[in-house]
Amino acid sequence: MEGSELEFREEALRAVARKAMLRKTGARGLRTILETVLLDTMYDLPSLRNVAKVVVDDSVIEGTTKPYIVHRADEGRVAAIEEPRRAGGSLHG
Repeated sequence: MEGSELEFREEALRAVARKAMLRKTGARGLRTILETVLLDTMYDLPSLRNVAKVVVDDSVIEGTTKPYIVHRADEGRVAAIEEPRRAGGSLHG
C-alpha cells in the first residue's frame, strides 16, 4: 500500500477491538483481524492507479463492505471516492 494513506475510522477501531475480545485473542489477534480484512485490498492496490487513500470503517471490519478507495487526479487532488455498496440497503442509511 506504498504511496497510499490508510485511514481507520473510530468505529472501525472499536469493531476490531470487539472482534478481538469476542475471539479472546487479545492484542495478538488484532494483526490477524486486520490482515484478514485488508488481504484483498493489499493484493488489488498495486494494480490500481492514482489511489490516494484506503478508508476502513466498521462495516469493513464486520465484512459487509470492502474498504473505500479514494482516488487522486493526476495533479494530486482527490478525484473520486469509490464507495462499496452495503448489503441490503442504502449506502448511508
